[in-house]
Amino acid sequence: MLYITLLTTVLYGGSVPAYQGAVGAELGERVLAEASAEVERAVPPRGRHVAASRRVDIPATIDGAGYRIRANGTHLVLEHPDEAVGGRARPMVPDRVSNVTGTWESGAETVVTASGSRENVTIRLEGRG
Repeated sequence: MLYITLLTTVLYGGSVPAYQGAVGAELGERVLAEASAEVERAVPPRGRHVAASRRVDIPATIDGAGYRIRANGTHLVLEHPDEAVGGRARPMVPDRVSNVTGTWESGAETVVTASGSRENVTIRLEGRG
């Protein structure tokens, strides 16, 4: 009985939480990379007037907690209660994309919209519903 108690304490006190934290950080990086790719896909081909919208699926939680993806003009920033989970990514968009704005909250329906003119496109992260 002492052996099982000791083993349980060691695993749940050190190894398992460290592993879960690493998995959470890895998932956060993947979610941010996929969000960046979705922003890149949202940029429509050149045209007279731009108006496009597409739904984006993101996980409801990372490491058991809600999170937010915020656009700050040029980068996407993943904000999570665990400091080990997070990061920044810069979507590779054409020069005609002047701004990337908005926020996605995990657990909500998320969309990315593109609007503007032929030479000036704005990308916006939006939550619906």
